[in-house]
Formats: sequence, structure tokens, C-alpha cells
Amino acid sequence: MMGDRRNFLKATAGLAAAAVAAPAAGRAAETAASALPPAKALWGMPRDMILINLRRDGAYGLGLKTRDGVLDVTAAGKAVGLPVPADMDDLLQNGKGPMLRAVIDAVEAAPDPRLTIAEDQVAYAPLVTRPEKIIMMGFNYRKHAEETGTPPPKDPPLFNKYNNTLNHHGGTIKLPTHAAREFDYETELVIVFGRECRDVSEADALDYVAGYATGNDFSARDLQTLTSQFMIGKTSDGFAPLGPYLVTADRVPDPNNLRLVTKVNGAVRQDWTTADMIFNCRQLISFASKVMTIKPGDIFYTGTPQGVIFGEKIPRAERQWLKPGDAVVSSLEGLGELHFTLV
Repeated sequence: MMGDRRNFLKATAGLAAAAVAAPAAGRAAETAASALPPAKALWGMPRDMILINLRRDGAYGLGLKTRDGVLDVTAAGKAVGLPVPADMDDLLQNGKGPMLRAVIDAVEAAPDPRLTIAEDQVAYAPLVTRPEKIIMMGFNYRKHAEETGTPPPKDPPLFNKYNNTLNHHGGTIKLPTHAAREFDYETELVIVFGRECRDVSEADALDYVAGYATGNDFSARDLQTLTSQFMIGKTSDGFAPLGPYLVTADRVPDPNNLRLVTKVNGAVRQDWTTADMIFNCRQLISFASKVMTIKPGDIFYTGTPQGVIFGEKIPRAERQWLKPGDAVVSSLEGLGELHFTLV
């Protein structure tokens, strides 16, 4: 009898100890879990999209071009209760492609026409506003080099612009007529980066591209040729129009097979193809990445073909340089038309 009692006491003591230990273990696990860093959100580039940077309520926001107009992504996020990238720079620099995709999927599951803006009512912002770098390429088309009397480059002659030059679709350029008079256009394919890029091979170079856009490397040729350095003729306010769209890279099978056109007051001035680049997009990215770290949100203007005013075979004083009132349209196949006027 006493043996049975001792066995019973041992068993119940074990159960009691286990009961005490279980909450303690649970609390320890909770403490350990709370010490872990929060799970990181998915990081990635946008895919299968045509994007716009909007001006809205004194700030910037994202728009998505659709069959029905432009989806206001900020309004859409509020409607479906999901976070959204603040603007194009936030999307690219912080890898918020998956975040944007989640909002788009939610809206497509329950469409609301109140979230869509007619495209002719869109207030465009510069496609990006805070890039760390604006990389430029000179003389990247053989016929353009020839028309300007410049030997075709053996290595990419890179230079830069600054953020003050960024301009938007439908914008204006106030010409610095107190400092220059030889104003000229340069329609260019622009690469927009979505991943940090350092010392990459040509084979892998396009993996770092978020998308492509239409741009214009607007120039004051008399300032550009004052010295051997281009910078002063390239960096006046608004001299880098860009847009209207960022077309994601998966929608552009071959960036080096796009038609490029410039019109001034409706007359065609340039009509060529990016297939004629001396250094193609892969080569440009690889070359630049070996001398600098290219960051998400950086942009790369890849050069212009022949047909610029600077290349005309008449005396410079007789050339019809661009002037206030002129309307310029730059276009690249599949990337949209970029319009701006001069004042």
C-alpha cells in the first residue's frame, strides 16, 4: 500500500513539474522570438508594367498605365488597405516591386473606376526625381560622330548631368538665352536601374535594369564647345526631359532594336534605330559598372544618332538653332512620346 502511495506521489510531482515548465518554456520561446529582427519585406524590381511618376497633392505618386487610363496607385493602396511605394524613386531604390504587385493584384480582383485617371488629365512629374547618378554617353552612333567631325570612340566617353536638369513629359525648358544661343535636341534611349550594379559582365548586365524610357539630352552647343569638357553645355535647369513612361525591362525584348524619332514643330529631324549604337546597352552597363557602383534608381542616357543641328554641314552662324516657342517630340518604339516646349 505504501509503495503504491509513493509511486502516485512521484507521478503527480512529475506532472506538476511539467505543468510549471511548459509555461516557462513558452515564455522563453516568446522572448527569443521577440529578440529576432522583423522579417524583411520581399525586395524586387517591378515587372510587366508601364509606370508613370505623378504629381499629386504637392508631392509625387505612382501611376500605372492600363487599358482604361492611369491607375492612381496611392489612392488604390488606401482603397484596398495595403502599403504602396511613395513614388518612382521609392519603388526603385527600395525594391518595392512586390509591394506594388500586391496592390495591383488586389485592385484587379475588385476593380473600381474611381481609382483611374484619364491620361490627358495626368499631372506628370519627372520620371525619377532623386537618382544618385545621371550617366550620359557621347558619340555612341557612328554617323553622329561623323556628322560632328568626331572620330568614333574606342571606349565609351561618359559624362554626367545633375538632378536640376530632370524634366517631365509635357514640361517646358526655359532657355538660358543670357548665356547661350545654340540650343539643340538629342533623343536618347534611357536605361533605368533597379538593382545595385558593380563590376558586372556584359552577359549579366541587363539583369540589373528595371526598365527603359525615352529621354532627351538637351544641349547648348556653344557652351558645350567652350572647352573640352561637355558639362557646362549640358546642365542647365530642365535639360534632361525624361518620360512619359518607365516600361519595365521584361516588356522590352531587345533595347538595341528600337526605332528612335525626333520631331521639331512637327518636322522629323532624327529617324534611326538603337541597333546602330557603337556600344550597346550591355557594353555600356558593364563598362560603367567597372568604375562606379550604379545604384537602383540611377539612369543612363545612351547617346543620340545623326540628325542634330550641331551636325549640319553649314556654318554655325547660319544654322537654325532651337528657340523659344519650339515644340520638341522625342519617341522610342514601345516607350512612348516625350513632349516638351521651349520658352
